[in-house]
Amino acid sequence: MTRQWVILTLIALVLVPSMVELGFWQFHRHERRVAQNGLIADSLAAAPVPVEELTSPGHTVPRADYWRTARATGTFDTEGEVVVRRRTNAEDRVGFHVLTPLVLADGRAVLVNRGWVPFGADQTAFPEVPAPPRGTVTVTGRLKADETTGTSGIKDLAGLPPRQVMLISSAQQAERLDREVLGGYLELTEPRSGPEGPEQIPAPDHDSIGAHMAYAVQWWLFAAGVPVGWVVLVRRELRDRAAARRPGTPEPAPAAG
Repeated sequence: MTRQWVILTLIALVLVPSMVELGFWQFHRHERRVAQNGLIADSLAAAPVPVEELTSPGHTVPRADYWRTARATGTFDTEGEVVVRRRTNAEDRVGFHVLTPLVLADGRAVLVNRGWVPFGADQTAFPEVPAPPRGTVTVTGRLKADETTGTSGIKDLAGLPPRQVMLISSAQQAERLDREVLGGYLELTEPRSGPEGPEQIPAPDHDSIGAHMAYAVQWWLFAAGVPVGWVVLVRRELRDRAAARRPGTPEPAPAAG
């Protein structure tokens, strides 16, 4: 056991468990993706229910209720409307999401994400936003949880232009509107806004499972290949040393590594 072989063996002993662990990490990501796809599919297929049955002021929407189809009846409060910065549409264009409170019959409100609008010439100015329907209206949408920096990766910046926010937070909007706001928000699906309205947010992808399983198998194959490669190198080293002991055979150079 030369110094080179001791180092090579130690590297192999470190690589094998590391690659196995990386394989399981990708496998668990695959499992989470499959579970999420199933949750999305079940939620989208469920019959619509009144939003008040799923959430209330201060309520944290549980994962089991993500993307549930909910209905709400009320009037849109355009004066309380804000836009959410740095949001993309289906073509990855950056703009705003339009967040409009829908005031319910009991005076409480639910936030409705009406969709995407592009930036104007001045990104610090409130954009031109098509008005929502007037009067009492019944809307249908996908229930989502309040956004946080931890769940979204978006930093909640201070000092933004008026009526612009970084995160969709029912607690923040309740304080600003000075009224009770149901926890979470609705991604509007009905009524359709039409070509002149905000571009509605498409349904979440729940068909693709990604390449996590393929990556997991790849890491496990790499892990299996390390000891096989080590054995191959050992056998070649032994063969070369045996040949070197024969008369007239030059001493081979040590194996790389």
